[in-house]
Amino acid sequence: MTTNDQIEHEEEVTRRNFLYVATGVVGAVGVVSAAWPLVDQMNPSADVLALASVEVDMSSIPEGQTVKVLWRGKPIFIRHRTAKEIARGVSEDNDPMKDPALDKDRAQKPEWLVMIGICTHLGCVPLDNTEFQSGEYGGWYCPCHGSEYDIAGRIRKGPAPRNLEIPKYEYLNDTTVKIG
Repeated sequence: MTTNDQIEHEEEVTRRNFLYVATGVVGAVGVVSAAWPLVDQMNPSADVLALASVEVDMSSIPEGQTVKVLWRGKPIFIRHRTAKEIARGVSEDNDPMKDPALDKDRAQKPEWLVMIGICTHLGCVPLDNTEFQSGEYGGWYCPCHGSEYDIAGRIRKGPAPRNLEIPKYEYLNDTTVKIG
């Protein structure tokens, strides 16, 4: 049988436990409320999110020309390759290369080459050899240290260790590409 003293003691313990739990919950809510702005400020800003992907209308790019666009602060080369350039890229697939890659693996559609225009040696921006008709491989030339890339963006000569990078991209329709 329980006495009144025992009942009062049990009620006091129950109240004390409730106060401990309530104080803990209020404290946890306070800590989360104070920490949230610190965590939230680490999210990317609106201008960075806007650059997360870029859509490019390729209908105005004439065959044999390269257009440069910016994506995430990096130059992107979009080349509308001619049939002759595609044939040259495919014919050079078995040539000795530092970073071997097939032409078909570098372009989702053979007539369109999309790649990041940053030299893999020291981060310079290569020049389009097709405009200047210089270099042996007819692609891109990095004037800083002499790296030469072919019409598929593969490193062929010079100190660059790798091919020009291919970004993640997809075709939204026949004339629009989404990069990123």
